Amino acid sequence: MKTTVSATINGVAQTFEVEPRTSLADVLREQMRLTATHLGCEHGVCGACTVLIDGQPARSCIALAVTLDGAAITTLEGLADDPLMQTLKASFHDQHGLQCGFCTPGMLMSGWDLLKRKPDIQGQDIRVAMSGNLCRCTGYQGIVRSIEKAAQTAKGQVSQTKGAAA
Repeated sequence: MKTTVSATINGVAQTFEVEPRTSLADVLREQMRLTATHLGCEHGVCGACTVLIDGQPARSCIALAVTLDGAAITTLEGLADDPLMQTLKASFHDQHGLQCGFCTPGMLMSGWDLLKRKPDIQGQDIRVAMSGNLCRCTGYQGIVRSIEKAAQTAKGQVSQTKGAAA
């Protein structure tokens, strides 16, 4: 028996029908064709499927779509024009924060949220904060450097903007 769910996905009101057992990740990938959300473990462990639900990072593989009526969902595609996400993506490229790329969408979503909450975070604190996202390729050094560089770059952009306004 399917249930109708209405949610805002990347700023656009959407209505879709789902079986009670359907995950948000499956809706995003199969019905909405938002394929940046990757499915890795499908148990909420790896973080590849991280999205924002009502502004909070969440594992879309274990979020049942039927429970999200009225929710605001943001995927990596929804942050394409966000300046901080653009800075973070550039840092991942410059600092070799990716290899195969499978974990990258979840790393970017979690890194973006982290930098929004703690813009001055560095080193070991980044490692701890990102420990819920698994990567089988990089060894994490490039990911940590990428987030550190994005934090420094974003901080510089904010100070330049404040200086220009003065």
